[in-house]
Amino acid sequence: MKNKLSQLGEFGLISLIRKNVHSTKDVLLGIGDDTAVLSAQGSCHQLFTTDMLLEDVHFTRRTNARAIGHKALACNISDIAAMGGLPSAAVISLGLPAEVEIDFVKEIYRGINALAKRFSVAIVGGDTVRSEKIIINVALLGWVKKQELVTRSGARQGDMIFVTGPLGKSFETGKHLSFTPRVAESQFLVKRFLPTAMIDISDGLSVDLGHILKESRVGAYLWEEKIPKTKGATLSQALSDGEDFELLFTVSQKTGKQLMRRRKDQLQFYPIGEIIDSPKRLKFLDNAGKEKDFPLIGYKHF
Repeated sequence: MKNKLSQLGEFGLISLIRKNVHSTKDVLLGIGDDTAVLSAQGSCHQLFTTDMLLEDVHFTRRTNARAIGHKALACNISDIAAMGGLPSAAVISLGLPAEVEIDFVKEIYRGINALAKRFSVAIVGGDTVRSEKIIINVALLGWVKKQELVTRSGARQGDMIFVTGPLGKSFETGKHLSFTPRVAESQFLVKRFLPTAMIDISDGLSVDLGHILKESRVGAYLWEEKIPKTKGATLSQALSDGEDFELLFTVSQKTGKQLMRRRKDQLQFYPIGEIIDSPKRLKFLDNAGKEKDFPLIGYKHF
């Protein structure tokens, strides 16, 4: 019996591909993080990422077209922010059914261009093909100062775990189409409180924290009462809904306490747990301090 993608799953597929791709000496970090990190001249590394949106999976034909364009670019900018970097230039490829109205496509690009202007991203090319459903693929370049690069693999025992905003109900509230990539928060952190590990929350808090734990070879406790939830969201939704696009990061105990003591301004950071020395072990403490297990539930592509 042949294995199916439904049996392997998204992350199993990524792991399989990761073991079988060609690389070169210019690749400092390839498959397995929010972006690739490529060698570059001077004081910076080049960042390279891509994301694909598909009709009836990430949006429908009834979705506001400008919001679709916003999301298509915002997902990629969020990945760059998760590495401590800034975005620079993008190419956009579209798969379009022949019956799609021209004004719909124009509105998609209005959404893309508005966000591109806001974050100084140049749109420099792409490709178009005919397809049965609307497909939007964005490939984005960025850069990061070498000393400010943050990956998923640096979390250590005793580190504090933070997120940058409330979680859950992203689809119900429309946040998944209108979110602001946390570039400002990322830049604030890497210049003042350099995280030991960081990721953006796209598949759900528990799953994306699991990526940090796997790459860093550590475990974690989460504090139930500390996890910030979108108004009306349950704990389960905050842990597993996904598409929040907040940053999830770790810092040393000393740095975390400094971060919590800082003067509160427009940038919010919420402590939600602690890294422990038990590889891949993920537990949380309820309001009574009782230890519980919870499954790594999040969005599944296959």
